[in-house]
Amino acid sequence: MRIEREFRVTMIDNASLLQRLSQETSYFVHQLKLAWPHFKDDPIGSVGHVLSELKLQLRGAAKGNSLTASAAALLLVISAALVVVWMGNRSREKELLQNEDRETVQLIGFVSTPITTTKDAGIGAGLKGRVGFAAGRGEGSASEVRKASGGGGGGLRDPLPTQIGKPPLPSGIPAPIPKSPSLKNPELPAAGIDIDPALWKNLPLTVYGDPRSHSTVPSNGPGDGGGMGTASGTGIGEGSGPGVGPGQDGNMGGGRKGLGNGGIGGSTGNDAEDPDHIYPPQQVTERARVLAKPEPQYTEEARRNSISGSVVLRVVFSRSGEVINIRAVQTLPFGLTEKAIAAARMIRFRPATKDGRPVNVPMQLEYNFNLY
Repeated sequence: MRIEREFRVTMIDNASLLQRLSQETSYFVHQLKLAWPHFKDDPIGSVGHVLSELKLQLRGAAKGNSLTASAAALLLVISAALVVVWMGNRSREKELLQNEDRETVQLIGFVSTPITTTKDAGIGAGLKGRVGFAAGRGEGSASEVRKASGGGGGGLRDPLPTQIGKPPLPSGIPAPIPKSPSLKNPELPAAGIDIDPALWKNLPLTVYGDPRSHSTVPSNGPGDGGGMGTASGTGIGEGSGPGVGPGQDGNMGGGRKGLGNGGIGGSTGNDAEDPDHIYPPQQVTERARVLAKPEPQYTEEARRNSISGSVVLRVVFSRSGEVINIRAVQTLPFGLTEKAIAAARMIRFRPATKDGRPVNVPMQLEYNFNLY
């Protein structure tokens, strides 16, 4: 009896596990490149198809390094591909969210609002000194060394601020101050203020008023007594009595009346001609014109916490074309206020003008942050 023997060829691969893993990984990477377009559209379906193919290829394959390396390589390649797809989707999702935010984060508008300044380096409208309307460092005509003091005020209960104008002549005779010299009643004493002549100057203005004022509307101010100001008396300013400025009883400098020494005095004070003065919009000839207004962006913290609302800023559009003096009057957390301030600094505009020269004007900006 003849016995037929069946011979089966067994391929023995002596390669190590790491070598086999490298070979299998290269194979699966190549296969993934070929199927990449379909894989991006349907990662789950593509993985299922690859697993089915792998099952057929490994059926009958020798166990050991070959099977282990193939399975490990497939797992490695598929994991890397899934991570790439996931990162791409996250990137596109983030870009869409940012684009959506940019459409809803807008500069709502500009609202003019008065901004009061605390600048008051002195009392007067001249130069160099602490008090006075001329140009000098003196404090007055007294023989002894001392600072000038005193002040005054007045008004006719006008609701509007005191008008800008020149101070009347120095006089020891109290007299009311008319809004316009042409309206003077010749039967009344000439307007005069109690001030050291060394501190007075005939300023080149056509009406009487407070040289430190910024209002051009005719008004003696809300005070009383016939002068011009906010308190009481025949003087000018926020004090009381026949003098000028804070203080009382006459002269100028603050406190009770007292003559200073050193001759002619002057002070920039809050002079209306100060180049750094901030003009209310109604006083400018031509308002500022916005050329570009970048929009702020959401912060990741604000998005995660679903923050929405408005940031309101008060700023100054300077004569140099920059946004300065930024102050937040309504804020939002998680960096949104800072983003609004940064956007405000990037605004480009044509400065407002007054009588042909660029000037500073106050503005209010509102940035609206919404998430949909």
